[in-house]
Amino acid sequence: QVQLVESGGGLVQAGGSLRLSCAASGRTFTNVDMGWYRQAPGKERKFVAMTRWSWRGYNSDYADSVKDRFTISRDNARNAVYLEMNSLEPEDTAIYYCDVPVAGAVPVDYWGQGTQVTVCS
Repeated sequence: QVQLVESGGGLVQAGGSLRLSCAASGRTFTNVDMGWYRQAPGKERKFVAMTRWSWRGYNSDYADSVKDRFTISRDNARNAVYLEMNSLEPEDTAIYYCDVPVAGAVPVDYWGQGTQVTVCS
């Protein structure tokens, strides 16, 4: 059973930084994508960042709104993915969810329970 557990959220002032962590368990994660989405109050869940696996290695994608401020990384030895968030803005306030989309005959999207990030001005 795949489990994703996020941590590292909290309350921070605008311009500050936070580092989110997602600990994964239940299968091998070295050959799958791992990433982050967020959902602000009253809005739909949106893509933030993803570290994508291929036979050539890993590549990272970012939403335009966080590019140059957020950095995604992964530690395969720890089955973990991280999101370093700098220059935080009130618009970044949301619940942040870890996502592991697993391709296959029956694709499955695994989600964590989320961690709240609140940025005050």
